[in-house]
Amino acid sequence: MLRDHAWIARHIPHQGAMCLLDQVLGWNQSGVRCRSRAHRSMENPLRAHDRLGAVCGIEFAAQAMAVHGALLTPDLHGERRAGYLISVRNVALHVARLDDIDGDLVVEASRLGGDGTTVLYRFSLSGGNRVLLTGRAAILINLPESTTGFSEDSS
Repeated sequence: MLRDHAWIARHIPHQGAMCLLDQVLGWNQSGVRCRSRAHRSMENPLRAHDRLGAVCGIEFAAQAMAVHGALLTPDLHGERRAGYLISVRNVALHVARLDDIDGDLVVEASRLGGDGTTVLYRFSLSGGNRVLLTGRAAILINLPESTTGFSEDSS
């Protein structure tokens, strides 16, 4: 099954111009590789002052992590759990900006560990043969209401 931009937009919460990934290039239980052209788009909502800073690559990586989660846990019974980026560590920016990178970006996210509530990933963005950004991220998985014991309406 082809995992293109339309598939990605159906499976992650980011919509419109904020859905930054164009295609899943490959995936397995431990990680995912995606392609993006959104760094060159003038419509990219992360652009500021006519540029896209390299730190915005963290959002590209977070979306790849969300795609990986969707691939690992297909939407069964209409219930999708949200993931929240709770920390990034060891982020290394090897460029100042992304919008001047020719060619497509390759976004990789590799699952390092986790359980039903948190997941740790290592991520990287590259353009051509050049590494642009690397780091690690922790994701908190939103549990269904019945698991937490809390309800949204506490009145």
